[in-house]
Amino acid sequence: MSTLLNPAPVLLPPAAPRPARRGARAGRILGYLALIVASAAVLLPFYWMVVSSLKTNNEVFTLPVTWLPSSAEWHNYVDIWTRSDMTTWLGNTVLLSVVVTLLQVLTGSFAAYGFAKIRFPGRDVLFLAYVGTLAVPWQSYMIPQFVLLSKWHLSDTLWSIIAIQAFGALGVFLMKQFYESVPDELVDAARIDGMSEYGIYRRIMLPLSTPALASLALLTLVNTWNDFLGPLLYLRSNDLWTIQLGLRTFISQYSAEYALIMTGSVLSVLPIAVIFMVGQRYFVEGIATTGLKG
Repeated sequence: MSTLLNPAPVLLPPAAPRPARRGARAGRILGYLALIVASAAVLLPFYWMVVSSLKTNNEVFTLPVTWLPSSAEWHNYVDIWTRSDMTTWLGNTVLLSVVVTLLQVLTGSFAAYGFAKIRFPGRDVLFLAYVGTLAVPWQSYMIPQFVLLSKWHLSDTLWSIIAIQAFGALGVFLMKQFYESVPDELVDAARIDGMSEYGIYRRIMLPLSTPALASLALLTLVNTWNDFLGPLLYLRSNDLWTIQLGLRTFISQYSAEYALIMTGSVLSVLPIAVIFMVGQRYFVEGIATTGLKG
């Protein structure tokens, strides 16, 4: 009797996956494969550069290409230091990169706060004119700028590079986009409480904008580290050369030392690669949040 009142549940066979799910899964797999292939294509030249730095000169351009050295020539990394002024080049590059990055982060975030949260006559026109300078190539005003800095006796000094790169319209634009995502009510409440604009910028805006600041710092650091034309114009003394200028001179002197040239290239790329890998999470987050609107 109980069996009739409570029949046993009927087990149905599992439903076949929908064609749409199969298509989405196949598309995802193809997307991952495409990303893997693209990543391998991008990283292949860097891998070849690192491997070549551990080869002898005769092995660098042998055919067919050998993707692993027959014996790792680690002494190349010792020879590059003894046969060049690598310490001075790296020291100047690190100094310029750090100082310029700090100044651009400070000036860019401070100016962006004024454009985003302070109302004054002509604000939008001034911001549009300032950002419009991004469309003007540096080569168009390179000579007048050089004449001006020469008259100020800044040529052939590290101050010349700091002066021309301490301000950047791109940093102001990125930070303004982020600051506009911060609610105006938060800033107005701080003003009602009696906090000054400097206090709002320092105590509220800066702590909230860590991802955007990290993105701006990373972009500026990479740009300054890899800059070649600026130091080429302004830094003529050997003791002021950056690593880009130093490697160019080293290549001209040791044009047949291919392994050492690759070793110097690795040393110039390695610090930036490490910094980017460490800060890539903040970089991606900052780039994503700068597109938000409040």
